[in-house]
Amino acid sequence: MSVQEALSKMNQEDQGVANAVRLALPEIEAVTTAAITAFNKGGRLIYMGAGTSGRLGVLDAAECVPTFGVPATQVIGLIAGGDKAMTLAVEGAEDSLTLGQQDLVDLDLTDKDLVVGIAASGRTPYVIGGLDYAKSVGATTASLSCNMTAEISDHADIAIEVDCGPEFLTGSTRLKSGTAQKLILNMISTVSMIGIGKVYHNLMVDVKPTNKKLVERSKRIIMQATECDYELAATKFEEANQDVKLAIVMILTNCNAETGREKLANANGFVGKTLD
Repeated sequence: MSVQEALSKMNQEDQGVANAVRLALPEIEAVTTAAITAFNKGGRLIYMGAGTSGRLGVLDAAECVPTFGVPATQVIGLIAGGDKAMTLAVEGAEDSLTLGQQDLVDLDLTDKDLVVGIAASGRTPYVIGGLDYAKSVGATTASLSCNMTAEISDHADIAIEVDCGPEFLTGSTRLKSGTAQKLILNMISTVSMIGIGKVYHNLMVDVKPTNKKLVERSKRIIMQATECDYELAATKFEEANQDVKLAIVMILTNCNAETGREKLANANGFVGKTLD
């Protein structure tokens, strides 16, 4: 193949991924609902996987912190072999049934938590060991695989299975399988955060302004949510100690920061409910 032919073929193959994910929407919904339930009980969403699957889980978990303002302990990504496995292969880590269990033991897993095991092949021992341990302590378990009738499905309460077809490079699951996993993890984390009040309309109202770009984005979010001008948004943003959600409530309900915090607490963090 020429470069153009190879790229065209990859693009053609990728177009089927979203449709393959669509077929699994009922199971994705069940897992997302379970995540909302876990959060409302004070539990956590814990992803675990090896290789590309583990890296995607770690990525999704890490991005929840700035996007939704949650602590790093609320959505957690575990990868076989630990942090160094993010960039280097750790020999034998994914083949161990006990390492997955130990990683969850180290997190003090409880029955309030949701554990999502991710394995493109659907048979990774690290994930199976973790899911079995999670079940033993009463945690809710889910699996995400890119094979139908996958082995890990038998070890989970809810099984998501997506068939993306053969890879452009045979067996290279970082391609279509990785894309499918990324799409599904996006869905689970985003919609579960919507479910616990981290979004107002389609705005990231709990975003953490950790740099200049995000400070300006925060002000634009306040402007969009309240239809106010930049000056008012900036003023209330500072009065709210750079808490975007609080600034929005202060403007929409014409109150000070202290009253706004009370309103949000009574509304369980949902901006819309402060307007009732």
